Amino acid sequence: MPPVSHAQPSTTQVSVINESSLLTDADVTPVVVALQQQVTNDFRPFWGTDAELKMIPQGTQAPAGTWWLVILDDSDQAGALGYHDLTPEGLPMGKVFAASDLKAGTSWSVTASHELLEMLADPNINLTVFTQNAETAGMLYAYEVCDACEDDSFGYKIGNVLVSDFVCPAWFESFREQASTQFDRMNQIQSPLQLLSGGYIGVFRITDGSGWQQQTAEKHPLNLRHRGHVGSRRERRSVPQEQWLTSLPQRKIVTNAQQYRKLLQTIQLRKEAA
Repeated sequence: MPPVSHAQPSTTQVSVINESSLLTDADVTPVVVALQQQVTNDFRPFWGTDAELKMIPQGTQAPAGTWWLVILDDSDQAGALGYHDLTPEGLPMGKVFAASDLKAGTSWSVTASHELLEMLADPNINLTVFTQNAETAGMLYAYEVCDACEDDSFGYKIGNVLVSDFVCPAWFESFREQASTQFDRMNQIQSPLQLLSGGYIGVFRITDGSGWQQQTAEKHPLNLRHRGHVGSRRERRSVPQEQWLTSLPQRKIVTNAQQYRKLLQTIQLRKEAA
């Protein structure tokens, strides 16, 4: 009988790619450092998942075999450059829309933290938790680890970088005792499946045929903030995986990005000349 291997699983390699026209590499680098600390020091003890992050400067290519966390302006730019649902190798990818965050008055570093942690917890965007409320009825909850406490006001700082709070595995376990259980990193949630103000979670009622819906803490109608950007995790969860698209080869993406930045410069010059 061959010996049993006790080798530790390899750490996920994540390339953080900056293609935003608003953020320089100098803006992004300290956030990557803080995210590395969050994953290794805070997230791994709860979830048993670690990652090694590498900053990829603008105009350079990410190493083969890595997952991607891409910093973009908005979903329009993502489509223009050729970033779709998966990396060209078919590996997991998260997107951060920095310009959209700035327009909404929210922190792009919190969004980066949010997207990274959720990608590590459920890279294929297909995990759910089932709660049965009748013999033939029940609810599926999306296995998203930051949605319930995603508001910037519940985040915390690593150095000068604001990052997202996240739930612990116990948040998905209805049998946990409230008094003796930690449900989120910052101890702001008091019971399983509780949503903090500004939080939400994807739900699928298995008997009503309505597909994935967003449930909010406030129980009021959803707004555009809760609608997933094209290519976001929320949008992809509602799209059959056979319809997901791989991104263009990164060499082509780099060329598209150069052309995109030239176009932005031309538009800016025309504005200034008008």
